[in-house]
Amino acid sequence: MTIDAEGPSSQRWTDEEVVEETTDALVDGDRSLTPGTAQAALRHRDFRIVWSGTFGSNIGTWMQNVLLGAFAFKLTGDPGYVGLLVFAQLGPLLFLAPLGGLLADVVDRRRLLIFMQLEQLVFSVVLAALAASSHPSEVFIFLCVFAIGIGNALSAPALGAILPTLVPREDLPGAVSLQSVQMNLSRVIGPAIGAPLYALFGAAPVFLVNAATYLFAVVALIVARYSARNPQPMMERGLARLLSGFRIAAADPLIRRILIILASFSFFSLVFIGLMPVVAAHSLGIDPKSTQYGLLYAAFGFGAALGAVSVGTLFASRSKPMLVRVALVAFAALLALFALERHASVAYPTVIVLGFAYFVVITSLSTVLQQHLDDAVRGRIMALWIMAFGGTVPIGVVLAGFVVDPIGITTVLLLGSAVALALALYAKLEPLGAPA
Repeated sequence: MTIDAEGPSSQRWTDEEVVEETTDALVDGDRSLTPGTAQAALRHRDFRIVWSGTFGSNIGTWMQNVLLGAFAFKLTGDPGYVGLLVFAQLGPLLFLAPLGGLLADVVDRRRLLIFMQLEQLVFSVVLAALAASSHPSEVFIFLCVFAIGIGNALSAPALGAILPTLVPREDLPGAVSLQSVQMNLSRVIGPAIGAPLYALFGAAPVFLVNAATYLFAVVALIVARYSARNPQPMMERGLARLLSGFRIAAADPLIRRILIILASFSFFSLVFIGLMPVVAAHSLGIDPKSTQYGLLYAAFGFGAALGAVSVGTLFASRSKPMLVRVALVAFAALLALFALERHASVAYPTVIVLGFAYFVVITSLSTVLQQHLDDAVRGRIMALWIMAFGGTVPIGVVLAGFVVDPIGITTVLLLGSAVALALALYAKLEPLGAPA
């Protein structure tokens, strides 16, 4: 999870303020930093606080997210149930994100976020209690995960609107990169911690540890400095107001194309993430309840983290639209290779590079979108981003889960590879209009 906060840096930065910040850095002995890089973004106190707090929380979240699929597969042996649980976890993003986006633009984000983090904490504790029972109820597990997913969906747009409030606009690319790094390093660290705990003690302790890590995000929200927001009044009322993000996106060619790319990529090409236990068991001979499986997912997350950080460092001066196209082609080739792989020893390095290409795509798309948006509509547009990124994945996973038996997991992954290659041809993201 990521966290949004409004602090002094949420005010628009003037050229004089940027010069003063740079001068202070030089006086303090810091070296000159290139605007837009990850290092430049880390100079800002509130960003560092919130970034660190959400990093700790995300480690727990990915301990639970990754091992939840393995737990479900071990409990039932049914890929369909694994897909349903992924849907319960992420599906609410597809249906409730517009409401969350509206809330992000009209209410106190800090109070909203704190309340929703605590709601997810409570249901994670309930999930741990269910997993600890001698005969866990599949229905109650589904409902509990669904409740956690609702809390995530209602807060996610506000979480995604963090970046402009914590750094000046010129450092936004570096902040986007670091947020992606944080999310993906947590994918590495979370499974690395969670897999041994799961193997030794079962799922319940893992879910309980995740519940405790929500407190890191809450503390970060309290400690970071905030200033009052003055959101622009909205003319729409009722349903039109709720759906105003769709109107804004439809009127802006660049936003529209980014969301189409992201939704298609998520629906067709990213199903392998939710079905990783199936890939591991059927194609690679890896037990989902093993350290080997945790390391496989950690390798993927490590590659994704490298891809994310590269956008704010190695590729900081490169065209982000061009990065999207090149990375989509690389992703397509690597996903096809991973689909055809039958040896775990080769799958590990393959999945690292696959993760790298995957998050070069995502981080570059996010950077293009964030730089294009006006702050007044950011919450509602980020709701659509979340729907396209997180909300379509569980639908794709559910459908793929039910066709794995008749057509095979390899065919499912090869279809995702073909779609990614087609999207590389469509991904022409040079500015198509004025910012929304």
